[in-house]
Amino acid sequence: MFVPPTADALLEARRHLASVDPALAAIEAVTPAFEWRVSTGGFPGLLKMVVQQQVSLASAAAIWARVEAGLPDMTPDAVMGHEDAYLLSLGLSRPKARYVRAIAHAHLAGTCDFDALPGLSDEEAIAALTAITGIGRWTAEVYLMFTQGRLDMFPGGDIALQEAMRWADRSEVRPTEKQAYARAELWRPYRGVAAHLLWACYGAVKRREIAPF
Repeated sequence: MFVPPTADALLEARRHLASVDPALAAIEAVTPAFEWRVSTGGFPGLLKMVVQQQVSLASAAAIWARVEAGLPDMTPDAVMGHEDAYLLSLGLSRPKARYVRAIAHAHLAGTCDFDALPGLSDEEAIAALTAITGIGRWTAEVYLMFTQGRLDMFPGGDIALQEAMRWADRSEVRPTEKQAYARAELWRPYRGVAAHLLWACYGAVKRREIAPF
């Protein structure tokens, strides 16, 4: 399991980002300290991310609890050992049952070895994950960021990030995914820290801890 960046490392990265981008400096100045988000890695981690997508927090928690109870040995072999009807009985939709099976098959077939992912470059790891049915670029990027602590990973398709970027740039419209990626180039090699900073700012504004921009 990876060790997330320390508070000192995050502070140093924040200072670097503020020094290279005045717009981000304004965000950095008012955003409270944050910790790196950490999620379960490996096969179970990607399974959980897919299962919980596009449903409410309460529904996601309830469905995942049923999946954990129904698949106590959460391995690719265990998933492939059950029929679709069983996966559906755990609360998965038909598309998600198909995606879960695709993730398991990819690992067993060797097309996406979860144990080998940490040794791949960012783009190689993203390519390996997005080759799996049901795994888009956003899912791959967030998974790699939260489970492997990749400091330069940036999920440009994330709506909350785009909104916080709009605030930072005092823009009337959110950037598109393509524009968000282009804008974030300035933040290399700490685009992942910039994402955490923007998320932290977005959350603080929504909780009314800091004033809207």
